[in-house]
Amino acid sequence: MYKIAQGAALVLLSLAITACSSSPEDDDVASKASPDVLYSQARTSMELGNYSKAVRSLEALDSRFPFGPHKTQVQLDLIYAYYKMDDAASGVANIDRFLRLNPTHPNIDYVYYMRGLTNMQADNYLFHDLMNIDRTDRDPKNAQDAFKDFDRLIKSYPNSKYSADAQQRMQFLKNRLAKYSIQVAEYYIKMNAWSAAAVRAQSVMEKFPGTPSTERALEIMVKAYGELGQEKLQQNVKTVMKANFPTNEVLSN
Repeated sequence: MYKIAQGAALVLLSLAITACSSSPEDDDVASKASPDVLYSQARTSMELGNYSKAVRSLEALDSRFPFGPHKTQVQLDLIYAYYKMDDAASGVANIDRFLRLNPTHPNIDYVYYMRGLTNMQADNYLFHDLMNIDRTDRDPKNAQDAFKDFDRLIKSYPNSKYSADAQQRMQFLKNRLAKYSIQVAEYYIKMNAWSAAAVRAQSVMEKFPGTPSTERALEIMVKAYGELGQEKLQQNVKTVMKANFPTNEVLSN
């Protein structure tokens, strides 16, 4: 029953996207409206949650009145609307343009925060989330970019009201990236590429300490160094494991 409900949700989402598509009449109205009217329409659409319609008005404003009275706010609204529409490509493109054109804007911390959110969103896949499918083995580039965005926000604007949330999201991303590295290391184990497995597991210890993947990283290192005949390195890893995970079965072998 749960899977049926999930499937229905996907169908409804598809219908909603189709229903929100542009019509010739809307485009004709947008082409004739004044800047104030267009912006009022965009804000109304956003308040109603109709982000696709808001984007049409905002894009019309941005293209027809690039130096109009609402130019900066239009760009900020577009960034948010694209995020709400799950359009990461357009969102990041507009964010990068904003950063290039407005490097000293008072809301620049918000823009970096939105870049992190947008990249983090791009790392997710709605279908997998709805069907509860674990896909941490997918390309981590978006997750890496999101981590860098949040890190830059925290370091450049430590007093920003978005910093606390960014810090929490970075921890989630650390867990995700650590798990990905573990999966790569386990693939190397299957291929008997013991040196590569050890290096990958070591990277988890160095880059993502304190994550749930740490224990598994140590296990892989013990196994890999054993296969490589590196007894001293293996013993060093076991010492670390004994201090942090004293009940791990690897220690009894």
